[in-house]
Amino acid sequence: MSSSVLYDSPGPRARARNRVYAVAGSVAILGLIAFVGLRLANAGHFSAEMWDIFNYSGVRNSIIDGMVRTLQAFAIAAVLSLALAVVLAMARLSDHKPVSWVATGIIELFRAVPLLITIYVLWVGFFTSDPMWAVVIGLTLYNGAFQAEVLRAGINAVPKGQAEAAYALGMRKTQVMLTVLLPQAVRSMLPTIISQLVVTLKDTSLGFVITYEELLRAGQLLASNTIVNDENPYVPVIMVVGAIYIAMCLALSGLAQWIERRGRRAKTGIAMGGGDMAEVADGPDGAAPDTRKVN
Repeated sequence: MSSSVLYDSPGPRARARNRVYAVAGSVAILGLIAFVGLRLANAGHFSAEMWDIFNYSGVRNSIIDGMVRTLQAFAIAAVLSLALAVVLAMARLSDHKPVSWVATGIIELFRAVPLLITIYVLWVGFFTSDPMWAVVIGLTLYNGAFQAEVLRAGINAVPKGQAEAAYALGMRKTQVMLTVLLPQAVRSMLPTIISQLVVTLKDTSLGFVITYEELLRAGQLLASNTIVNDENPYVPVIMVVGAIYIAMCLALSGLAQWIERRGRRAKTGIAMGGGDMAEVADGPDGAAPDTRKVN
């Protein structure tokens, strides 16, 4: 029986018990889903009239417009938060203590303050007439702080020999950070970065609170302004909106996996820029390497 450093491999009885638990848990989850589905069906939420509203072009256009606004806010916030994360991570690792202290204070502040409060303060104080920017800047500050810590962890995980070799070639600290350490940190922390971007995408729904008409707000307005069989079709609209959110998050996760696979297959190294470098090539027939100066 094989074992792991962290735990002993389960024996025959433990494996049989785990199978029983897995089957019992699956049955319980399926039973709960069936129970909820029957309750909704008995309440008439699965009737054809409730779902017929999605055959109207106005309803579909309203949902599409909400999805476009969600993706617009996410795209801007994702780019700005990653840029902010790079600046904050580099500042926190700076040798200048005041710069490091300021970056640390910004990171800890926006990690501690709930995102909804940040968005609401920005909306009330600065962007009352344009709630999209309150959502974008709030997401940028909040997720930029988290992404900065992710990048800092990735940079600290790069072997110190990488930086020492770059310094030996005459590169400045900024060059070492941008061309040696940061690319390797991004590559190693890519799954975590994408996971935080998925959180950013979902957090765009907080624009609902400040009347930004993203996907969730568009669905709420659609359901509240539509009457079918003397009821508002909240359940069908919520199910459709939820399915769209799931599809967008899965698409983003799939993109991350594709980028990660391409990164693993890449054969090229990290390009070193600036300064005089020594180019080393093998001599003929296994002779000693030939070192030539490259300007």
